[in-house]
Amino acid sequence: MLIGVLSDTHYPKAYFPEKILEFFEKRGVRYIIHAGDVTEKQLLEKLENIAPVIAVRGNADKINLPEEETLNVMEKKILILHGHNFLSLNTQNLTYKALEEDADILIFGHTHRPYYNEVTTMGRRIILLNPGSPTLPRMSEPTFAIIRIEKEIDVRFKRVWML
Repeated sequence: MLIGVLSDTHYPKAYFPEKILEFFEKRGVRYIIHAGDVTEKQLLEKLENIAPVIAVRGNADKINLPEEETLNVMEKKILILHGHNFLSLNTQNLTYKALEEDADILIFGHTHRPYYNEVTTMGRRIILLNPGSPTLPRMSEPTFAIIRIEKEIDVRFKRVWML
């Protein structure tokens, strides 16, 4: 199963590349996760034409979205939040949050930079993932992520301009 992961698109302030929509469609993603700072519903509607969207509210969002969401797929629990309340790269706080929610993957945004870390604690493996921003990156390439869940979880970052 493939899941597309986005964050910090700030649409329409920032141009959203159609290449990403084509990539998701061509790969047959089953879900699209947006970790906040969507800013306008129109982007969510475009994404919904490809696959079901799970989106959370970021600090720049005025649209009505939940602060946190979970997605359960193939016996894996994915927790989604924006991260602005968690000192976004504080892996200790993010790991504790994942443990509290019994999540296998915690997806967050806010920094506009890709981040991946596997934490093993208390006998559990937790993946912390920030897909970066495909439209307004900070000190990085414009990116998004793809999660493949089969027996194992595989995460890949995609650079927008290399699609």
